Amino acid sequence: MFNQIKAYYQKLVPEIQEEEWDVLQQKFTIQRLKKGAFLIRNGEICQQVSFINKGMLRMFYLIDGKETCKAFVCENEYFSSYGSFLTRRPSAENIDALEDCELVNLSFDDMQELYKSSQVFGTFGRKVAEMLLIMMSSQNNRLLTMTPEERYQSVIQCQPFIIQRVPQYMIASFIGITPEHLSRLRRKMTTRQLY
Repeated sequence: MFNQIKAYYQKLVPEIQEEEWDVLQQKFTIQRLKKGAFLIRNGEICQQVSFINKGMLRMFYLIDGKETCKAFVCENEYFSSYGSFLTRRPSAENIDALEDCELVNLSFDDMQELYKSSQVFGTFGRKVAEMLLIMMSSQNNRLLTMTPEERYQSVIQCQPFIIQRVPQYMIASFIGITPEHLSRLRRKMTTRQLY
């Protein structure tokens, strides 16, 4: 159950000791989400950070009743409505399961306890926070500085799992275009590859 997350911790913080791992493991809870179920909804306070053992989660906003996708995360990564988790304020985003998921969760209170118990956990928390910040910053940079075709190429190169596992209309939302525009873009790219 905890083999994947243990490998993740050991890679990120190699200095973690077996006794620290044992303390950490006792704090984990397992959550299973069916495809389509929500991990968190807009307006709720995020209670945990989640390591994805299996499946895929999506973060999106509802703007005038329309979904705007901001992130897709799959196996062997942490994910959360991190701003809500840290501030204890209601989340602005929604996170739902695009596939059946198995998550390893760590609650806010347990995380605070771990931070006090060992510097290793503080180091780990900082590194996870940095990775989440980089992920969201990269998406914002793509939307602000790249053309739609460049954004799509970036997804193909950097996050191919999205192309393989996410419906086209969600990919279009993620790169900031309409599904029709994405279809035209894909046709244009395919035509160019043929010649």
